[in-house]
Amino acid sequence: MPQGVDHRRRFLKRATAALASLTIMPKVFALAPDLADASTPADTALGLGPREQPVRRMQAFALNQVRLLDSDFSRAAAINQRYLHSLPVDRLAHSFRVQAGIASTAKPLGGWEKPDCELRGHFSGGHYLSAAALAYATMGDQVLKQRGDELVAALAACQQPNGYLSAFPESFFDRLSSGQKVWAPFYTIHKILAGMLDMYTHTGNAQALQVAIGVGNWTVRWLNGFSDTEVAHILKTEYGGMNDALYELYAITGNERYREAAHRFDQASLFEPLAAHRDELQGLHSNTQIPKVLGAARRYELTGEPRYRRISEFFLETVTENRTYATGGSSNDEFWKTGPSDLKGQLGLYSAECCVAYNLLKLTRHVYAWNGDPRAFDYYERTLYNARLGTQDADGMKLYYYPLQPGAAKFYNSPTDSFWCCTGSGAEEFARFNDSIYFRDGRDLYINLFIPSELDWPEQKLRLRQETAFPREPLTRFEIKLAAPAQLALNLRIPSWIAAGARVRLNGQALDVFASPGSYLTLKREWHDGDRVELDLPMQLYSEALPGDDDQRAMLYGPLVLAARLGSKGLTHDMQYCGYDAAPKPEPKPWPAPRVIAEKTATTTWLRVISAQELRFEAATRDGNVAVAPLNQVHGERYAVYWQVEPGAPSSG
Repeated sequence: MPQGVDHRRRFLKRATAALASLTIMPKVFALAPDLADASTPADTALGLGPREQPVRRMQAFALNQVRLLDSDFSRAAAINQRYLHSLPVDRLAHSFRVQAGIASTAKPLGGWEKPDCELRGHFSGGHYLSAAALAYATMGDQVLKQRGDELVAALAACQQPNGYLSAFPESFFDRLSSGQKVWAPFYTIHKILAGMLDMYTHTGNAQALQVAIGVGNWTVRWLNGFSDTEVAHILKTEYGGMNDALYELYAITGNERYREAAHRFDQASLFEPLAAHRDELQGLHSNTQIPKVLGAARRYELTGEPRYRRISEFFLETVTENRTYATGGSSNDEFWKTGPSDLKGQLGLYSAECCVAYNLLKLTRHVYAWNGDPRAFDYYERTLYNARLGTQDADGMKLYYYPLQPGAAKFYNSPTDSFWCCTGSGAEEFARFNDSIYFRDGRDLYINLFIPSELDWPEQKLRLRQETAFPREPLTRFEIKLAAPAQLALNLRIPSWIAAGARVRLNGQALDVFASPGSYLTLKREWHDGDRVELDLPMQLYSEALPGDDDQRAMLYGPLVLAARLGSKGLTHDMQYCGYDAAPKPEPKPWPAPRVIAEKTATTTWLRVISAQELRFEAATRDGNVAVAPLNQVHGERYAVYWQVEPGAPSSG
């Protein structure tokens, strides 16, 4: 097993080592010190907004500064774009118009957007706007920008004079406040508010900001009608990231009413244990909690209050170390049903809700920006490849869950009759695969992901091109374009899974130093136009136990989780594509996990590489040899991620 490969380990402080011009730069997930003055003005030199506190060490690049080159990620993004193009504005706006009394002849959407669904509007007025805005920012998609502009105008015409905007009546909130059963009205309002803010932020649509301000004003007035005790009761119903979106509205407008309204959504029953570093998550609905913590992270960035950093960091730490599968995903039947570090019996058909992974990646981005710890991207990379990339089919349909029940197959939404929460979060995620490859700290550049791409950094008059077929080849290459020689540090993430024998080459010459797994290798020098860097990324097979059950083990190759390919016998269309109910029909019966024999549970001799370039593997099991492939490449067939390891002499295969 390569050094430091277990992504659930505690984040331990590493020593700094300086090797001439090559420096290993360790970072830790440390708690923030108390800030003497939380009103310290933002450091505009770091590119922070007027209300941002100077808490971000690492700065992300604007989405339009990073362009994806040909890869699995760019192809997946293009598929997602085509799906977004297929949805007409009049159908997206239909339920909003009906609710506002505006005539509409469009055919209603189905699934969670159908006219009698209590969550209607969450995708059509929220996720779609966010995804369209992101696709414009990342890929310059003018068609989606125009569709987004048209939808904003259509929804603006549906907004009531008091600012209320939804595809369902305002009376849903009377039911919410009186304790009557209602699905999640604030959840949908959050999606609409976030969609409008994304249209303003990423496309410059001023009308979207005015709509968002109207929604914010309505929310402020609605909350003012209730005491804190009454609000605490209201918050027992899922409300998405209302705090996060209202903090963002405050960040944009400076109106403190939105910040105070956001604070009323900061749920004390969740935040107080987290602030005290107590994991009391057992029994909670998983994805309901993460957007709340995203709001805590945003509050820290806007106020500098250390408590909210503690909440965010501890939550991310305990979930990613103690409550995630090998894929980086988390939850079972949408809940955390067990205590920390115990996932025995949690490999279900409805494991690993995709929204959970999506939101955990968002939280990881926040925390990484504060401390620059490269080990955050061990988790990020694992989750990106294994809990996100493989959740879309060739037509842009998305998963709700990532089944981990042996013998299950992936099951997707339908084009216009599903619109689950994960349909929307997936549409957003697949529109922004370029947003975390590169970061900067002053003049220093950090490379965290090995995805073919091109970075434009005009302030430094620098362009960097990354070319690789990773993970189908164990290396990546960088070429630097400069208008004039420049002194800066290039920080290359050395992943925890890296195998022995890695080297880095500068302009074809091997350097005689390297960095330890889970750190940065820093190349600090005067760079010239045309300089080239080549980084080896050797991979090897290793296993990882299911927390709480050492005999159930997942196999990995580098960052990739591998799966046994169990064939498509008996699978039907209705078992792979679903409508309103995110459930295959009929549900597949559980299969026993593939059984392998090993002298020790961590032994991997029963699995061999057939072709590293094609990512083909083969396992010797008690029932014969089984083909194995990366989980993100398995579609339309049954699979198993965890293997039952039994003691004995190794199988001859």
